[in-house]
Amino acid sequence: MSVWTIVVAAGHGERFGGDKQAADLGGRPVVAHSVATATGASDGVVVVVAPERLTAAEALVGGVEGVVSVVTGGATRSASVRAGLTAVPDDAEVVLVHDGARPLAGSDLFARVVAAVRDGADAVVPGIPVPDSLRDVEGGVVDRDVVLAVQTPQGFPADRLRAAHASGADASDDATLVEADGGTVVVVDGDPANLKITRPVDLALAAAALRSFDRESASDG
Repeated sequence: MSVWTIVVAAGHGERFGGDKQAADLGGRPVVAHSVATATGASDGVVVVVAPERLTAAEALVGGVEGVVSVVTGGATRSASVRAGLTAVPDDAEVVLVHDGARPLAGSDLFARVVAAVRDGADAVVPGIPVPDSLRDVEGGVVDRDVVLAVQTPQGFPADRLRAAHASGADASDDATLVEADGGTVVVVDGDPANLKITRPVDLALAAAALRSFDRESASDG
């Protein structure tokens, strides 16, 4: 089954304080890490960026083998995914959607998501347990054992994802749109290391994790 990945990198980084996609992480831009892993798991990759960062983004990911195109996104995350879908070939069978700001997602996580789609799932999301105690906005206790933190990449049969986006609706993630369109969401094991770069401290944590991965690889070698 042909697998394509849309890497969404069209945010403006207000909480980060700048273009987090271009921030240096171990000698490479954040988004280049995300794209490199996606290319290893996919037949093609589409990177979606903010219009004003198109030229810069092409330079950032231009050296990553397998990137097919860089396109401009929309005003919302869902609009940006739809922009990416227009660049995905009609014969693609599986589409993954991955946040460009999750540079540490591993190839094994991509493989788990793809496998679940191939097994017949309408939508697949990686999830991890929430370690913190939780309360709702009114102060009530939330049982953390019944919730999960959702990550990307999320995976879908291409026709399911296209159908869910056909209405032009918006949601916080694509699995929610597919579910609203009548699909069923399957959860696979996520990865605690698959953090999202949102604030500067997240970049520091990712850099420390990357150094740890490098040390482990060196010792295994």
